Amino acid sequence: MIILVLNCGSSSLKYQLLDMRSAEDYTLMKKGLVERIGDVVPDHAAGIKMVLDALVSPEEGVIDSLERIDAVGHRVAHGGEFFDCSVRVTPEVMDKIERCCELAPLHNPANLMGIKAIEQLMPGEPQVAVFDTSFHQTMPDYAYMYAIPYRFYEQYRLRRYGFHGTSHKYVAEKACKFVGLNLHKSRIITCHLGNGSSVTAIKDGESVDTSMGFTPVEGVVMGTRCGNLDVGAVTFIQEKENLDYKQVNSLLNKKSGLLGISGVSGDNRDIEAAAATGNERAQLAKKMLSYSIKKYVGAYAAALGGVDLIVFTGGIGENAWPVREEVCTGLEFLGVDFDTEANKVRGKDVLLSRPGSKVKVVAVTTNEELVIATDTMNIVSNN
Repeated sequence: MIILVLNCGSSSLKYQLLDMRSAEDYTLMKKGLVERIGDVVPDHAAGIKMVLDALVSPEEGVIDSLERIDAVGHRVAHGGEFFDCSVRVTPEVMDKIERCCELAPLHNPANLMGIKAIEQLMPGEPQVAVFDTSFHQTMPDYAYMYAIPYRFYEQYRLRRYGFHGTSHKYVAEKACKFVGLNLHKSRIITCHLGNGSSVTAIKDGESVDTSMGFTPVEGVVMGTRCGNLDVGAVTFIQEKENLDYKQVNSLLNKKSGLLGISGVSGDNRDIEAAAATGNERAQLAKKMLSYSIKKYVGAYAAALGGVDLIVFTGGIGENAWPVREEVCTGLEFLGVDFDTEANKVRGKDVLLSRPGSKVKVVAVTTNEELVIATDTMNIVSNN
């Protein structure tokens, strides 16, 4: 089954075309990126038409007709409380995605435009929506509620939702197979670390807590997001600097995190390089990143009643071996016997703990597009 996977951002569009025989047996036929949507490229419909034209191009195409595409899978940022799994797109599903736009104003509208563009360009094509939030819908209420007046939850569904669910689910399953653990009988902590980062506690295959909250700004220190912050500090800054809502939002999401602390960059590679030259603020940012991750690992080990497996993934998790070492140093009390030599690799699936370690530690590569393609294949195949 040939599946087109679309990830529509506010001003960009990533795509992959995969020939899916099974979740383990597939061929990546083509992938690419369309940028500057709304500028050079008029809109998402135009961007998707460029993708479709490229797929059937006599020069660079990989299929001879769009009819070869059996289904389209979409990454959708927010499914609210409506969706706890991936679903086939229907008018009712589109309506619910639209109702979640106020929860994810930067992403859901773009995701919805992608779905509508396929409807227009490929009428009748089966489409599937795969949600970043759905994996975390198993969190108990005491983990996802905020201690603010309950009416805000009743009126606005203001609660913790979590994100990166597709990645957390995928790497938990992959890591368990890698080390020989039963996903449904294990306590797992997954660390998806990149420009945006989140840590998730998984018990017997289900998410029971995660570091991101109502928005992706909550949790660990990130590239340009602040992570956990006393709301009193926010109101203090807002008053002192005379900032409006948009300015506060930009400050916390785009000007904080590693960038805000270091003054160098929001990219961990730049932070590592600057820290190595003696830049003290970069060194501070580096320590804050690892420390914030380590705190979540400890907290989730307590929430799970112990831990069997710790997983690192994402751009930083897969490649930044110093971060992995800093997070795991000092976790011997949990049963982690970390192998510092085995850890010095980038971009590979690797066991990072010694053979006798009570807690297994691994780094594995994530593949959210494969999850989307697999869910799309299964849902369409089963009608």
